[in-house]
Amino acid sequence: MIHISQDGTGDFKTITDALNSLPKNNTTEQILYIHKGIYEEQITVSVPFVTFEGEDADNTILSYGLYARMLMEDGEKRGTFRTYSSLIDTHDFTARNLTFENSAGKGTDVGQALALYADGDRLVFENCRLLGNQDTLFTGPLPEKEMQVNGFIGPKQHDPRINGRQYYKNCYIEGDIDFIFGSATAYFENCTFFSKYTGKEISSYVTAASTPKGQKYGYVMDHCRFESNCPPDNAYLGRPWREYAKTVLIHCFMDDHICKEGWHDWGKEAAHEHSFYAEYKSYGPGAVMEKRPDWIHHLKNEDLPTYTKEAVLGGSDHWRP
Repeated sequence: MIHISQDGTGDFKTITDALNSLPKNNTTEQILYIHKGIYEEQITVSVPFVTFEGEDADNTILSYGLYARMLMEDGEKRGTFRTYSSLIDTHDFTARNLTFENSAGKGTDVGQALALYADGDRLVFENCRLLGNQDTLFTGPLPEKEMQVNGFIGPKQHDPRINGRQYYKNCYIEGDIDFIFGSATAYFENCTFFSKYTGKEISSYVTAASTPKGQKYGYVMDHCRFESNCPPDNAYLGRPWREYAKTVLIHCFMDDHICKEGWHDWGKEAAHEHSFYAEYKSYGPGAVMEKRPDWIHHLKNEDLPTYTKEAVLGGSDHWRP
């Protein structure tokens, strides 16, 4: 176990120095125990079989403050995908008991600002907090094509798009616009999604999946809670970043900030046919199922085996996080 402590009592003072000490072709589990503190670093994990173990989720904070509207040295804006505070660009990574934060400020002021860019297979986040505003969590990979020129400028722009599986358990994730978005197969269990009030007519879209055509699963959210400081009817559960988006909610609580319609099509008529948005036994003031659009699916008991954690994440290697 490698200890990281800002007071000099550990093996390293920074997470980056600890990561740089690992062999690039690492094949054994490396546990980085991160003591309490605010680690203001832009972190990239490119070595597999790494675990970040925080001392305390509330007080072990990985933070940085880049944002999309920030001007680069060449005069161009930074854009979404160069704003990450932490980038997980590997497989078999685990994080427990810590906070990923983008400290740039309000999304209405700074634009997109990623706290966590997670792109890899068999990624686990347990008892973590993800703090930000617009685009807090990106579950890579990127979609195949950009909608606007240079929209994907960043570390993975030209890499092959490889679907990965991600598991989030007992996590708290906050933001406003599209604060959980991307193409991965991701399973969220007992998580809280907190929509932040921006003062606008619609403050929040919790999810913006970009599930590729033909991919069986996108987001599955099991026994999660949609909470907020927004007024009633001020947020949507999600909208399709790409028309084949998939998001399934099972036994989820929704407070009254969720609009009666629940879901928004983002002006994509094709998504009515190609996307798959579904709910099973949603409850709470925001779960007004009779007001949902007709393109939203209502799951039945017999559908549930398709959406267990084992079914969604198992894959050909029978992964059991």
